[in-house]
Amino acid sequence: MFKNIVAVSLMTLLAGSAPAMATDGVVDIVAPFEITGLDPAKSGDIFLRMGIVETLVEADMDGNPVPSLAKSWAVSEDGLTWRFELQSGVKFQDGIGLTAEAVASALNIARAKAGLLSKAPITEIKADGEGAVVVSLSKPFVPLLAFLAENRAQILAPAAYEGADVKAVIGTGPFKLTKLEAPQSLSVERFADYWGQKPEIEKATYLSVSRAETRALMAESGDADYVFNLDPASRTRLAKGDKVVLQSVSIPRSVLLKVNASHAFLADVKAREALSFAIDREGLAVAILRYPAAATQLFPPSLKIWHDADLAPLGYDPEKAKALLAELGWTPGAGGMLEKDGKPFALTLTTYPDRPELPLIAAVLQDQLKQIGVALTINSTNSSEIPAKHQDASLELALMARNFALVPDPIGTMLTDYGPGGGDWGAMNWTNAGFETALDDLTRVTDQTQGEALRHQAVAAIQADLPVIPIAWYQQTVAVSPKLEGATIDPFERSFGLETMRWAK
Repeated sequence: MFKNIVAVSLMTLLAGSAPAMATDGVVDIVAPFEITGLDPAKSGDIFLRMGIVETLVEADMDGNPVPSLAKSWAVSEDGLTWRFELQSGVKFQDGIGLTAEAVASALNIARAKAGLLSKAPITEIKADGEGAVVVSLSKPFVPLLAFLAENRAQILAPAAYEGADVKAVIGTGPFKLTKLEAPQSLSVERFADYWGQKPEIEKATYLSVSRAETRALMAESGDADYVFNLDPASRTRLAKGDKVVLQSVSIPRSVLLKVNASHAFLADVKAREALSFAIDREGLAVAILRYPAAATQLFPPSLKIWHDADLAPLGYDPEKAKALLAELGWTPGAGGMLEKDGKPFALTLTTYPDRPELPLIAAVLQDQLKQIGVALTINSTNSSEIPAKHQDASLELALMARNFALVPDPIGTMLTDYGPGGGDWGAMNWTNAGFETALDDLTRVTDQTQGEALRHQAVAAIQADLPVIPIAWYQQTVAVSPKLEGATIDPFERSFGLETMRWAK
């Protein structure tokens, strides 16, 4: 659909034309994410956001686990057995009823593939009669509910699979997939036999548009009704008019500088501290992101159980940065750039334009590090280059945006990114025994006071060693058509909120 986007060429749209808004009754959603395949391991987030699929457990706006396809659950006293009672009257979108066998099969297929579920200490997932699923563990694992809420743990119909391969997206959600043109678009319509509350919206479409400026123009011209992830400049411009309604919310995502902690120039923590002291976070956040979001630690205040208000904040002190590097033997050379043993302090920073603010932040970092004598070369490329360079050990620095709510509890992301050996989007060649112990203990501890102490211990270790250097915290902004009511932003980015939208009367 996308209203006039077929009739109006992208070139014309970018030139500033404003085609008349169509009223075809279809909600058109635009976001930067490509549809890279049918398998939940590849594009499960999009199918979940569009309401096509569901998971056993959902999350509320605070990240707490709430019932979804599982109406309730219980755990044994030893923490090794979880029993999930399923909702009754649920149908897949091919008309087949939901069974415990189908749920267990889908979860077993999911945990055999890449995803957080594969990292849980699960020994068996099996059906117990028609209405319950039992998950057995090799050791207690408190974050299990959060892991079962990950988009890659979505429940698909038996007919969706050919062996372990996904050949169709057949879920239980309020919207049924009717058309898929990967990697760019898909269409859905309301699922008449949905087991829960029926949405008012009848049809919707999704389009992947990588350029933030194009997305903003589509919102402004009426060619899209819900535009996700606006760049700061467009957000400021759109706020001055009345063609769209802007919504913003703090989200559990941070801009981070990933560091190769075994690089000859960066192996000493003093060097990483120097880079951190050279960064004017407050000025950068206001200038680039255009809201005060300087990251003084890894987690933003909105993630209350992980944010430590008593932790000494990361600060801006370029003179301290220079002193630390001098202690390491770096001396000013030509043009004030640092040298040691005949080698310049020069690094390559890898980033990507999928999030349009990142190349801009990279340019600011390049200038700020130059002030202390460190030369940066910016490599703005595909986001996939960061994990690729992590794996082949060629990465030096990476600027990235990391979502800590891949599952509603950030422990899932932490285990992936900072566990033993690190992770593609987290630590690289960094180990800290105290940190690893705290993280492991967090998977077993149920006492809230103990859990808080362990989380603060883990955050303090990252703050002290800086395997990643926090730069800024995120707000998510969407542009919504004034003809659309009930639109919201999910801070955990699990849903576009189609199920609550309605056309204004």
